[in-house]
Amino acid sequence: MATLKLSILKYKVLKNGKHKIRVAVCHHQDTCYIPTKIELDSTSQFKNGQVVKRPDAAVLNTKLRNLLNSYQEKLDKIENISIYDCKQLRQLLLNSTTAKEEATFQAVCRKYISELEEEGRNSYATLLERNSRYFTEFTKGDILLSDITPVLIEGYSRFLKVKKGVGDTTLGMMMSRTRTIINRGVKQQLVKYDVHPFLNYSISAPNIREVDLPIEVFNKIRLAHPKEKKLRVAHDLFCLSFYLGGINLIDLLQINFKNVEVLEYIRTKSRNTTHGTRTISFSIPSQARDIINLWMNKNTGRLDFGYKFSYPNFSRYLTRSLASLAKELGITEKVVYYSARKSFAQYASEIGIPDGIIDYCLGHSDKSKGVIRYYTKVRQKQADMAIARVIDYVNNPEKYKEYIELRSDIMLMRG
Repeated sequence: MATLKLSILKYKVLKNGKHKIRVAVCHHQDTCYIPTKIELDSTSQFKNGQVVKRPDAAVLNTKLRNLLNSYQEKLDKIENISIYDCKQLRQLLLNSTTAKEEATFQAVCRKYISELEEEGRNSYATLLERNSRYFTEFTKGDILLSDITPVLIEGYSRFLKVKKGVGDTTLGMMMSRTRTIINRGVKQQLVKYDVHPFLNYSISAPNIREVDLPIEVFNKIRLAHPKEKKLRVAHDLFCLSFYLGGINLIDLLQINFKNVEVLEYIRTKSRNTTHGTRTISFSIPSQARDIINLWMNKNTGRLDFGYKFSYPNFSRYLTRSLASLAKELGITEKVVYYSARKSFAQYASEIGIPDGIIDYCLGHSDKSKGVIRYYTKVRQKQADMAIARVIDYVNNPEKYKEYIELRSDIMLMRG
């Protein structure tokens, strides 16, 4: 039988140092959480499911009791509750509405943002929140989903371009997130459209980030030995991304490398998505292990550079440091952390590694529709071989020169 209770997760500390009260959904010996809007200064202000040691404790407890009662009413209305697992039950509670709740753009957006934050997908949640503010500014307040029309969507697009001055890439991102919220409302049966608001609006595909580097430029960075700490950190993280199959920074900084010979992880970007997840698995190359050993905290197993930056600030710090490293080396091409990932993929393609294996190393879903892809899957051994071959290529580019030229000629002849 499913139960509900109020709780605080001590390890889930918000960026402002506070703790959010959550509704714990317990079902089938599993527990999922629904965050509330109420935040406490410390865990000592919450005891036995009650807010304590605050002048507004009585008011907050009343709000929490009403909220818990509301969720309990929704829970009681769910039929055949045993067929759902805990996560599905949590989703049903989030999606269900009462007569008092309005199916507005802001309401759907807030619920989705809470889910994303709970799943640790904070970057996407931040983008949704920004778009929600812009959309609400355009509509001069919250708006019912049923009142969103194709004309309003066209108007919002013009508002973003003219009033907010956003570029094409940002425009595409904002409009895509607007469509996401509308489609969630449709899926949750909060609204039904005779004419979908995005029927006549086409979202342009984002421009491909051309930040991969010529191999001679890449090797100039790889073989450098900078003395200044910030440049050494930038150099080592850049090389680590390349040696570890183009791993993203947010994933790299979360990994516990202690006693790990075979790296297994799921990309933060795709974790908990509706399309499922792919676990990336490959042996850690010796080149990467040397860098890891240099910076790994022996207690936590994670990379530790002695900084106390938040992730966004550290990411910006790394971007500036890589630019400084490129300048010091006399490199005119744009160099960012993502260049390591793009270069890995480019070099792998140049030396003939199949797309499916490259996708596996990068953590992409396999979108190929070839029949053979439905019956085969990439394994760790193939990823190990691919990474080793790409590393060998950058170490000995001349060795592959004739092969690359021959492969290019064959591809030109084919098409």
